[in-house]
Amino acid sequence: MNTTALTTIRIEPLIEQIEHLRKQMQQAEEDHQAVLDLVQPHYQESARNMLHYLSLRSHEMRDLQEQLSALAISSFGHSEGYTMGNLDNILLLLQLLRGDQIEQPATRVNDNRGYEWAKERLNRHLVDLFGPCDRGHCSKIMVTLPTEASYNYEMVKELIKAGMDVARINTSHDTPDEWRKMILYIRRASEETGRHCTVYMDLSGPKLRTGEVKENEEKQKKNEEPNFQLFMGDTLEVYREPIAGEGALLNEQGGLLRPARISTTLPEVFDDVRPGEQFCIDDGKIRGIVRQVAPDKFSVVITQASIKGSRVRADKGINFPDTHLSLPSLTADDYANLPFIAEYADVVGYSFVRRPDDVRILQRELEKLGRPEMGIVLKVETKEAFDRLPNLLLAAMQSSKVGVMIARGDLAVEIGFDRIAEVQEEILWICEAAHIPNIWATEVLDKLAKKGAATRAEITDAAMSGRAECVMLNKGPHIVAAVQMLDNIIGRMADHQFKRKVNLRPLGVAKRFLKER
Repeated sequence: MNTTALTTIRIEPLIEQIEHLRKQMQQAEEDHQAVLDLVQPHYQESARNMLHYLSLRSHEMRDLQEQLSALAISSFGHSEGYTMGNLDNILLLLQLLRGDQIEQPATRVNDNRGYEWAKERLNRHLVDLFGPCDRGHCSKIMVTLPTEASYNYEMVKELIKAGMDVARINTSHDTPDEWRKMILYIRRASEETGRHCTVYMDLSGPKLRTGEVKENEEKQKKNEEPNFQLFMGDTLEVYREPIAGEGALLNEQGGLLRPARISTTLPEVFDDVRPGEQFCIDDGKIRGIVRQVAPDKFSVVITQASIKGSRVRADKGINFPDTHLSLPSLTADDYANLPFIAEYADVVGYSFVRRPDDVRILQRELEKLGRPEMGIVLKVETKEAFDRLPNLLLAAMQSSKVGVMIARGDLAVEIGFDRIAEVQEEILWICEAAHIPNIWATEVLDKLAKKGAATRAEITDAAMSGRAECVMLNKGPHIVAAVQMLDNIIGRMADHQFKRKVNLRPLGVAKRFLKER
């Protein structure tokens, strides 16, 4: 092959950069060999690929991407699942452009550890976790079961017929007797319809919520649950002891006599909270900054609330996005529920997991209960879990079946709504690199499930969700219709796209346009 001096000058530094990246990826693998040795054999190559991908993404790649794209060579954009294989192929093509004599025919790049290999591994891990693919696409649909599923068999059967692949039971709700009835209905309906349905049970984890709120007949509407209002700039005092929450006390002139106050369901957080850290209530509708911390209370200055005031009610979620909470991931209720889960469920969802040690604790408990092979889904719902995701995955890969849920509700509160789109993409990329199935959760087709009509934005979100291996729907009176629509949307999008790779099927609009000529 003849090449000009200009082409040689352009390509030589690219080859050097690629070779340097390759060495860095090999070094990352060597540095983590002790951890890799603990990973299950069927996850070994996947764990290595994740390390290669993380090494690659620790570098600034944008200029190199542009240069490779200009040469019509892969620019790394869709190679999460086969990072080293893709890099080797890029190197081979650059060497051919330089004029090197390559033993391997130029018409055949190296397909070992390539795209098809990565796709097959991810699919195998998905089937291991959630069962076989029995429709035109392999994306799974998970549905959170309502209490009604414990006494309405036809509802469960209709959900499975509509496309429910995974039935989710949240142990924060209902009773073991109701869970048992749900599972019996799931198994029966699965057998009658001939469609596999996996039983997934969520551990509830620590419930950090607002405490009781005092009745206020003067400011409360009839039949309205007790509440009080907070405005931007207000001070809220959070008490360790279980006091009844109430609004600020003002004098006749409107002067402040006492700030608004509330307690929390987990006073243990007082040991971890520091001034300057964020404080959020009710899925981030109310936000503030911790100003002062005392043994019995801490004060928060409200920085975000509705212009007309945001209402604080009992049993609303509390988040501390900046605080490293020392709360255990497994609560007393979780330990009490684990024997039931181990006996009846196929997969366990791990709420509030933050550290590799948390994963090991659950693995040991499942081993004690005789279910070491049980599938584990790590729920990424805190900033700490996101920051430690690679370490969490390496720990989880010591189990035989692993998945990850993007719990977008809590995660958005923790990291900020402006960052959730970026962060959910990063989670998808890292999980794809590890060949770990991903669950896209929170508010998918929520209006359709609850009100009977989807919003336009929900349809777009549902279409995007097909890039994950599983999509979770929450309960609602129109949940069967929501499952049917999601199955339809995912099936259509599967013809156009796999993960981030666009499939170029013929477009009707293109054919119609050309026929008009």
